[in-house]
Amino acid sequence: MSDHATAFVGVGAIGLPMAQRLVAAGHPTTGVDALPAAVERATAAGVPSVADLAEVPDASVVVVMVATPEQLGALVTSALAGAVDGQRWIVMSTVGPDAVREQGARLVEAGAVVVDSPVTGGVARARTGELTLFTAGASDDVEAVRDVLECFGAVREVGERLGDGQAIKVVNQHLCSVHIVAAAEALALADRLGLDPQAVLSMVEQGAAASWMLSDRGPRMLRGTDVEVTSSIGIFVKDSGLVAGAARQVGAETPLLDTARDRYQRAADAGLVRRDDSRVIETYR
Repeated sequence: MSDHATAFVGVGAIGLPMAQRLVAAGHPTTGVDALPAAVERATAAGVPSVADLAEVPDASVVVVMVATPEQLGALVTSALAGAVDGQRWIVMSTVGPDAVREQGARLVEAGAVVVDSPVTGGVARARTGELTLFTAGASDDVEAVRDVLECFGAVREVGERLGDGQAIKVVNQHLCSVHIVAAAEALALADRLGLDPQAVLSMVEQGAAASWMLSDRGPRMLRGTDVEVTSSIGIFVKDSGLVAGAARQVGAETPLLDTARDRYQRAADAGLVRRDDSRVIETYR
């Protein structure tokens, strides 16, 4: 049994299986989510949950899996109304380097320790504890929460500067954004060529055109709009926007990312914002 009393903020599609990993490993864990349905679902799944971080006063570790930079800022503002001195915060959301550096500085000034550790691997790997963690922070701070981090997957330490984990996640999300749209475009092309997209997928994913996103999202692309949501179109509207913003700050050209971003926005504008990101294929129909 761990002595880390942990608050896990954001028990959504990927956050809930991550929180379940903590519970299974013996970490006393309370979920936190503003959505009543998420609180109910998490509690039923074995992760007792509440609506507000203030309801977990004994948390020594706060794992953050919110969706946006704005949500992170609001969470920190709320937390600073109480006592965070001595708490260890692990920011695992994809919120961009600037947000983690800004909010991390506020927490550190108030006496908290902050580790920047966004994840990649999706819901399937969250369930099995095989995520990849891009982890930045002082080595002693990372070591102090390693037992928590390793519940989720492989820890890849990228240095001590907060925000560098997020910067690597920006690069990662550039590729994810482009690969999903490339898979959708290719499968839509197969259909237009009069081929069976399912047969094409099973063939091309075994060759040089293979990608993890093709194999993971491809089967869902070939099903209907109501496919299970593991990552929404809205998430990729947000993430591709973070990538574009980071690129603009450093003067990097991202024409492929910009094209993919346009496709996610088209899907959102078509009413698919809460649907699975695989539904971007519908913009080709």
